[in-house]
Amino acid sequence: MFEHFETLSIRRDGSVDWLTLNRPDVLNSINTQMVTELREYFGSLSENLATRIVVITGAGRAFCAGLDIEAAAVMNSKDGTAPAGGGWGFQGYLAEVYAMMRRVPQPIISLVQGAACGGGFALALASDIRIAGQSMKMNAAFIKLGLSSCDMGTSYFLPRLVGTSLASELMLTGRFIHADRALATGLVSEVVPDDELPAAAQSYIDDMLAASPMGLRLTKEGLNVAIDAGSVEAAMAVENRNQILCSQTADAKEGMLAFMEKRAPVYQGR
Repeated sequence: MFEHFETLSIRRDGSVDWLTLNRPDVLNSINTQMVTELREYFGSLSENLATRIVVITGAGRAFCAGLDIEAAAVMNSKDGTAPAGGGWGFQGYLAEVYAMMRRVPQPIISLVQGAACGGGFALALASDIRIAGQSMKMNAAFIKLGLSSCDMGTSYFLPRLVGTSLASELMLTGRFIHADRALATGLVSEVVPDDELPAAAQSYIDDMLAASPMGLRLTKEGLNVAIDAGSVEAAMAVENRNQILCSQTADAKEGMLAFMEKRAPVYQGR
């Protein structure tokens, strides 16, 4: 389906999509074509019941070095027209990728090795789970370029993940945060040798695939809503709605029966 992609590689392994940022010669930096392909890919997921989990990796020695600065002066699509998103030109065109990542119902795991800077940092932040390779270093590089660090959702995601104090430090200085500190501050779930990242992801994949398809999707949705809920009652209203929806499925009945019979459930997505 995505064979025409040139900057991304999509490998399907059962119900898991392994999405690889595939511009290793430029540290997987972001150009217009990559943005277009990311938008097409994430735009295809909302009604895709076959894909239950997405894993993002970077080809070569980096996850994503951020915007391709050399290409930034010519931010045109293949037909020569400048892309526009939300009336904000290329800024909005790229920013929509991160919003799409939060909207899609599939959990997203990012495996981060080497540099994840600027827009690459934001890709990791917009994911649901981050696993770091030992070589990982991430920063809000925007401020190093004469720009604001409030870009691509960073000002929304980062303080929610690590708190305002650390987010302020990283965004106001552009300093790198390395793997060990990222783990200590809860920014990543685990640190492993770079070559063990796919194996580390597999344990998370196995646990998530042991959940019912609807339960997994509605858990991501519920978490997204609860983060910004105005009250515990507002969060509970969504929880109650999601539990009622799940409880009426055949999968919920199978889950209860399997628990009582002390066996693994066999979910059918119904």
